[in-house]
Amino acid sequence: MSKQILVTGGAGFIGSNFVRLLLETTDWYVTNIDALTYAAHPTVWSEWSTRKNYRFMKIDIADIEQLEKAFDVTYDVVFNFAAETHVDRSIEDANAFVRSNVIGVSNLLHLVKQGKAKKYIQVSTDEVYGSLTAKKKPFKETSKLSPNNPYSATKASADLLVQSFYRTYHLPVIITRCSNNYGPYQNKEKLIPKIIEHISLNKKIPIYGDGLNIREWLYVEDHCRAIKKVMLSGKVGEVYNIGCHQERTNLEVVRFILNYMGGKEELIEFVKDRQGHDFRYALNYSKLSKLGWMPLVSFEEGMAKTIDWYVQEQNS
Repeated sequence: MSKQILVTGGAGFIGSNFVRLLLETTDWYVTNIDALTYAAHPTVWSEWSTRKNYRFMKIDIADIEQLEKAFDVTYDVVFNFAAETHVDRSIEDANAFVRSNVIGVSNLLHLVKQGKAKKYIQVSTDEVYGSLTAKKKPFKETSKLSPNNPYSATKASADLLVQSFYRTYHLPVIITRCSNNYGPYQNKEKLIPKIIEHISLNKKIPIYGDGLNIREWLYVEDHCRAIKKVMLSGKVGEVYNIGCHQERTNLEVVRFILNYMGGKEELIEFVKDRQGHDFRYALNYSKLSKLGWMPLVSFEEGMAKTIDWYVQEQNS
C-alpha cells in the first residue's frame, strides 16, 4: 500500500533533494510544505506539480493554524527538514531561528501527538555536539550536546524536545544528525555555492580565519538515502548520525574548486573569523551502517557533480 508522507521544508536544499528521491524511487503520496523563504529554490517546489502523487502547500510550520491545514490526512511519516540553518544569520538575529527551529518543531510534535502521523523524523545536525579538536574521535550519538552558536542551540533544543515527547508520550520519533551537506539546489550564501559563484565572476573568495576549520562533507543524495533507510529500518526513540569520513579543511575545499574550475589562488581572501566558529565536526556513523547504509559518493565525485550543476545553472 502506498504511504502518505509529509515533508516540511521540501523547497529547500536537502528537503527538495529528499522529495526528488521519494518521487523517483517510490509510489508514495508526498505532501510538501514550505514557507518559501529566501532559502527555497525558485523552481523546485513547482517542479513536480503535474505528479498525481504529489502536492505542494505554502505553509509556515511556526504558524499552527496554517500547519493544521496540511494535516487533513493521517501521515505514515512526517520528515521535518524545515529550519533556519545559516550560522551567520543566527549570530545577527536568533529570533527567526527560535521561531522555526523550536516553535515549529513543537507545533509538529503536538499534531503527531494528536494521532495525525504514525512516525516523526527530525532532521538535525552534527553542530549540536559542538566542536572537536583535530585529534579527538568523531562524535557518537551518545556524545553530550554542546552547541556553540544560536543556530546549533536551537537545533539542540529541538532535539531535546523531540526526545522528551518520546519519553513522556511515547511518540514514535527518530532523530538524524548529519555532517555538512553539499550538492545541487543549495542556497548561494553557503560556502560551496558561494565559492563557485565567486570563481565564475572572478571575485574574491572570503575565507574565515586561517581556513583550517575542518568539516566532514556529505553529498546530499547520500544523506537523503540515509534518512530513507532510517525511516524503513531505524528504531523508534533512537538517534542516528549520518557521516562519511570525508574531512576537509575549508581551505582544501576552496583549492579543490579553484583547481577544478581553473581559477586563480589569488582570489582567496582571509577575513576576520566568525564568532563562535567551531573548529571541527566529525561523526561516527557505525550505528547507521549496521542498518545497511554506507555513503556512495566520494568527495571528489560529489564536488565535480556539484560544480558542474552550479555552472550549468549560472549559464542557463
